[in-house]
Amino acid sequence: MSEVAREEQWSAWMRAAVRGDAQAYHRFLTSVTPHLRVMARRRCAQFGAPASEAEDVVQEVLLSIHLKRATWDPSRPIAPWISTIIRNKLIDSLRRRGRHVDVPLEDVVAVLQIDEQVETQERLDVDRILKTLKEPQRTIVQAISVEGNSVRETAGRVNMSEGAVRVALHRALKALSLTYRSQ
Repeated sequence: MSEVAREEQWSAWMRAAVRGDAQAYHRFLTSVTPHLRVMARRRCAQFGAPASEAEDVVQEVLLSIHLKRATWDPSRPIAPWISTIIRNKLIDSLRRRGRHVDVPLEDVVAVLQIDEQVETQERLDVDRILKTLKEPQRTIVQAISVEGNSVRETAGRVNMSEGAVRVALHRALKALSLTYRSQ
């Protein structure tokens, strides 16, 4: 069936359906559904949505056609009206989905294992760097920069004034930056 003939047939069935002809409405829905599936799959692929969403979009389009059939202007072609509904329902689906990406569980496990290895390596690097400092600078940098303690807490821990802890921290970080900048 040509597109023109299909358009005329769908329009005739929808006009009859709007007037209350249940058989015409059934024929319209039966005929249009495969076309909806093809369009929904194509649009899902086009926008990067999983193919599994296509059937949900088709069901939403069918429901929308049912609820909005009285808004279709019988003097206008029906295919663009249907295409607009498909586009809108796909956009709604993509919005609900957000930036959600399906990732296989195996990939997540692999990334977590790599993260653990990286954390272990980073921890070893921090320990190696801190060993280049003398006390109390090592304890101060460890407490403030690594553990996240406040200057006040660290001052109490090393029996120094807060000002002295700030100066020692500044000098330790400067010494580290000079040492590792040259490498």
